[in-house]
Amino acid sequence: MRIPELKRRLREAGAGPSHEHRILRLWSHALPRDSGKRRPESFFPSSLLAALPSIEADLAGLARIHAVHPGADGSERLLVALADGQTVESVLLPRDGLCVSSQVGCAVGCQFCMTGRDGLLRQLGSAEIIAQVALARARRPVRKVVFMGMGEPAHNLDNVMEAIDLLGTVGNIGHKNLVFSTVGDERSFERLHQQRVRPALALSLHTTKAELRRRLLPRAPNMAPEELVAACERYARTTGYPIQYQWTLLEGVNDGEEEIEGIVRLLSGKYGVLNMIPFNAVDGVAFSRPSWERCEQMARTLHQRGILTKLRYSAGQDVDGGCGQLRARAAEIRVPLRRAEDRR
Repeated sequence: MRIPELKRRLREAGAGPSHEHRILRLWSHALPRDSGKRRPESFFPSSLLAALPSIEADLAGLARIHAVHPGADGSERLLVALADGQTVESVLLPRDGLCVSSQVGCAVGCQFCMTGRDGLLRQLGSAEIIAQVALARARRPVRKVVFMGMGEPAHNLDNVMEAIDLLGTVGNIGHKNLVFSTVGDERSFERLHQQRVRPALALSLHTTKAELRRRLLPRAPNMAPEELVAACERYARTTGYPIQYQWTLLEGVNDGEEEIEGIVRLLSGKYGVLNMIPFNAVDGVAFSRPSWERCEQMARTLHQRGILTKLRYSAGQDVDGGCGQLRARAAEIRVPLRRAEDRR
């Protein structure tokens, strides 16, 4: 389901703008229908009251929490089951943040990521994206939403932008606290500038070497790192939000002195911050994580050379590692069960 379809159903049931606003606000905040001062019986027209149980049931059926994996850092990795049986992952982050998925699978095929192993299975509708937020808000407050879960947001642009627009209005998330993460796509850069709700931008950079980036991100748009940073810089100066450059640290691949020089050359004077995240172990992937001492040394050197650098651990790293692994492990469990049924 997409948000425009939901709005159409509400209007056909007799909802006016104020009724629509209230229903969308209650849904996105995981609040019951009778929340607030105005009672539904006196505020909603009778035709809308008659239609609401069916609409609310459809919204509740969009997604449910299949499994919860709490992390030692206060995060919670959620395996979310969708109505068609597919699953995606959301992560409740420390300090009231939430990471959501925008696709089932991913077409980019990043070599160090589990999510893209099976390619893109399907897009998430904008309502399914909001449903992840509602499920999370039923557990704890959410004041920041980052589109850094399963999928490439730029490949599901209409649905992601619809979700961002709702979250930045009735969802009551500050625009700078909505973070659109991408491997880089000219269409997304153009579209972001045109939005009523313009989110902060995160770019998955990972290397300053064009050829290496093509190998690590084989189906990302063929834009050189310099082109990507230039497009990001234009957006940062327009919105006033610094770009978050994402860099997964891979031992012996992008943690050397040559990359340090490349980062200084590429990002000096730019309005952004470099987030360095040591690689999360992924089954069957040959990459490894540099030592923590090496990660600290690299971040410290860059900081000393004028690049605002933050060294982070991925939230919930102690539970199922990188994004996509909860889903993969659940699928491994389901496959033998299906085979057993086939033998009956």
